[in-house]
Amino acid sequence: MPIKTINGEPFNIVVEGKAAGPVLLFSNSLSSNLSMWDAQAEALKDTYRIIRYDSRGHGKSTAPEGPYSIAELGRDALAILDSLRIGKAHFCGLSKGGMVGQWLLTHHRDRIGKAVLANTSAQMPPPDLWNGRIRNVTQNGMAAIVDATIERWFTKGFIERAPQEIAAVRKMIAATPAAGYCGCAAAIRDMDQRESIRAIANPVLLISGAYDPATTPAMMELMRERIKGAQWLSLDAAHISNIEQAAAFTKAIREFLA
Repeated sequence: MPIKTINGEPFNIVVEGKAAGPVLLFSNSLSSNLSMWDAQAEALKDTYRIIRYDSRGHGKSTAPEGPYSIAELGRDALAILDSLRIGKAHFCGLSKGGMVGQWLLTHHRDRIGKAVLANTSAQMPPPDLWNGRIRNVTQNGMAAIVDATIERWFTKGFIERAPQEIAAVRKMIAATPAAGYCGCAAAIRDMDQRESIRAIANPVLLISGAYDPATTPAMMELMRERIKGAQWLSLDAAHISNIEQAAAFTKAIREFLA
């Protein structure tokens, strides 16, 4: 699908898979784009109508000056569904995408079926951490944070044994518009969904990385306690578990949604 104009702004959207199948919407992390879901889309398109999009501020989508908010990012997801005339979809989001999923589940639960919230959190303190990253990217560009991002995203073992995958991810991070990164970083900085997620009633699968230094297992434990009936799976990975443990991640989605 070509770039689609939604509410006057361009969004890069890919629709693939089984046309009459259940709809599954993927939402990407900070500093990535829809290609982060390549493995999942390829494996699941035999069963689902897969929708992927570059989040506001990322890839080929609109990247205005921020700050943005999680609510704004959530409304983007709804607008994409509306533009495709889809009333309800299953959802899978990782990190920032999982934060968008929490907002959707608390404010528009009727639009979401089951939801996978991976390597995410209901709050991401301290603000100074995000202000520092915003300042760094504003002054020095995305190249200044690529190395540190890779170290947070993947275990040392995966970095050593998967050089091609790491090279592709490095390129993806570096290509993120600086304004978009800063706008979304501000949205994460200002987010606090710790109380609102108590209202989530949809079936939820939480996926975490056992070695994730960003959205830690302790953060996931808080979400499990506050989302009634939530299932929780820990994978042998760091932050971007859907790439580091692609097969296990995809298997978990398929079994949860079946």
